[in-house]
Amino acid sequence: MANPAYLAGLDRCTANYVPLNPVTFLERAAAVHPDRLAVVHGAMRHTWRQTYERCRRLASALAARGIGRGDTVAVMAPNVPAIYEAHFGVPMLGAVLNTLNTRLDPETIAFMLRHGGARALITDREFSPTVSRALALLDDAPLVIDIDDPEAVGGEKLGETDYETFLRGGDPGFIWDNPPDEWDAIALNYTSGTTGDPKGVVYHYRGAYLNALSNILSWDMPAHPVYLWTLPMFHCNGWCFPWSVAERAGTNVCLRKVEGPAIWRAIRDHGVTHMCGAPIVYATAINAPAELRAGLGHRIAGQVAGAAPPAAIIAGAEEAGIDLTHVYGLTETYGPAALCPKQPDWAGLPLDRRAERNGRQGVRAPMQEAMSVRDPATGAAIPADGETMGEIMFRGNITMKGYLANPAATEAAFAGGWFRTGDLAVTQADGYVKIRDRSKDIIISGGENISSIEVEEALYRHVAVMSAAVVAQPDAKWGETPCAFVELKPGATVTEAELRAFLREHLAGFKVPKRILFRDLPKTSTGKIQKYLLRELARSTEAIV
Repeated sequence: MANPAYLAGLDRCTANYVPLNPVTFLERAAAVHPDRLAVVHGAMRHTWRQTYERCRRLASALAARGIGRGDTVAVMAPNVPAIYEAHFGVPMLGAVLNTLNTRLDPETIAFMLRHGGARALITDREFSPTVSRALALLDDAPLVIDIDDPEAVGGEKLGETDYETFLRGGDPGFIWDNPPDEWDAIALNYTSGTTGDPKGVVYHYRGAYLNALSNILSWDMPAHPVYLWTLPMFHCNGWCFPWSVAERAGTNVCLRKVEGPAIWRAIRDHGVTHMCGAPIVYATAINAPAELRAGLGHRIAGQVAGAAPPAAIIAGAEEAGIDLTHVYGLTETYGPAALCPKQPDWAGLPLDRRAERNGRQGVRAPMQEAMSVRDPATGAAIPADGETMGEIMFRGNITMKGYLANPAATEAAFAGGWFRTGDLAVTQADGYVKIRDRSKDIIISGGENISSIEVEEALYRHVAVMSAAVVAQPDAKWGETPCAFVELKPGATVTEAELRAFLREHLAGFKVPKRILFRDLPKTSTGKIQKYLLRELARSTEAIV
């Protein structure tokens, strides 16, 4: 529809419209707070001015190798400065950042590099055993740049140059520009979804920018926070917090390994104010010796996701000086798209009641347009009675563009004009959402998604296995771990230890079931395995002792 006559001439132009781009947060931090501490890693310290220059050098050096708009640059690294800088240097070119899960096996890494069309791979030498095997599976290997981190242990260089040398060849005054369209792709993140085949989730600049701001608003994040990287930056681009911290001109405290002493040492040494992670991160912190946190004079804001935090974690975190906020989302929603805001009257509740309130998935985040629990068949919203189950659905700007080169999966995910999460939930009377089950059979272990189908397929490769089913088993440390039920072929024999050793050859270690139980599998009259019965067994003491 044409604009009314009185609006004639009021068109979009360069003076009144700029595509949203989170890289501008870095530019502003360097201009307004150039000498503030931006990144800490071991003995290394970088200001915001230095970080901006390093990111421009990275963009310049990549451009000199022919990498530009629409090309993919992959990064295989823990939480070190290089992966933080890639969140700005890569999009400065209009290239697409693909951060890789460091816990995956070579075959999966190779698939992602191939499917995503990576032109360059920046990789930490610690992961050279996995990366070298992945590269050997590719017909056309990308440009390989090694991160030779002084804090790394072991590994070898695989590329033609190292990261610091590569940066020195770049221009610190490199001129970059905003994307022509904020709908352009900024990042590619892979998720296993409901099968073992990884799906490439594509983010756009608009969503990354808005979710970075949504993080700040939902957390009341003040200027100049000190953010501890206990959440992997490879996971949903660190929930967009690399860009959030830049907008706040805060300090990024890098942490290669999430270990209790290292967490408390960083908190004490740098005055950490904020951190994120799965329940296992907080369990690691609160179960470390109490003397490590003795004398700390401030409280820490923590976000927790991946599974609802149990009462023991909430109580332990409170005692340790960490105030937890439960958030919820998926790779497809840039990380947190919902959160559980605390209400004033919850503070006076007993711990178990407070844990129940805080353990809900909650309500939509500030920059997400809508979150609704709806009937997956009709699309109608379900009543807020705490009993009627439906599927959690999202709609808004912090929702992916779609799945790379997978139109069928994209269409199914967006059916009915909503993004369908596959998580079954109820809406309670106060409007807060609570998950009841996962329709996709995804197991969330320590914040990592594990496809039960992928594990089952690996089990079926063993010559002794006739039938297999994998479900979630409660675990005090990880929240959930895979539990496998296996029916052997007549006359076949294999021990649990032998089968687990076999699986380690085909799966990443965290996907290998903690328990494997041998028994006849319950089936329907049509031969379908009745997983709901196996879930009950996995939860029972008899099944896991």
